[in-house]
Amino acid sequence: MLKLWKSLFLSGLLLMAAPVNALEVGDLAPDFELPGTDDKTYRLSDYRDKQVVVLAWFPKAYTSGCTIECKSLSENGHLIQKFNAAYFMASVDPLVDNIGFATQTGANFPLLSDEDKSVARAYGVLHPKGFAKRQTIYIGRDGRVLKIDTDIRPETSAEDIASTLGQLGIERRTAD
Repeated sequence: MLKLWKSLFLSGLLLMAAPVNALEVGDLAPDFELPGTDDKTYRLSDYRDKQVVVLAWFPKAYTSGCTIECKSLSENGHLIQKFNAAYFMASVDPLVDNIGFATQTGANFPLLSDEDKSVARAYGVLHPKGFAKRQTIYIGRDGRVLKIDTDIRPETSAEDIASTLGQLGIERRTAD
């Protein structure tokens, strides 16, 4: 009987470690409702039929690579803003941490906080150690995943996102 319980326990641990809900290109992206560092709440459904959404998941505020990535998006976000796309960085850090991190890095775009890790889990970006894996997910206006980028270079993140939006054929904003 002890062997059976041990086997079931280990099987459960393996299942919990596997990314059960990993998204693939073409999948409908799970809706989310997350607080942003600008005191607003963001929902994927609010962008449906309006804009492409870019979610740049990052592991932890105040760490080297994440600081470099956030600064890239702050300093070169104008390249992304040429496209009909909304972009965010997202983590499982507490909102208060992300607010301080956004201030420290001069972020001029919202950082989203998924404190209960439910959205990271649904998107398949939650690392077994409890932080978000560095991935950028592109979601079309129809709510479907256009691309999942796992090869992120923090120092050129903004340029890479803008390039990818161009490669995906995302429409450019028209001059006002």
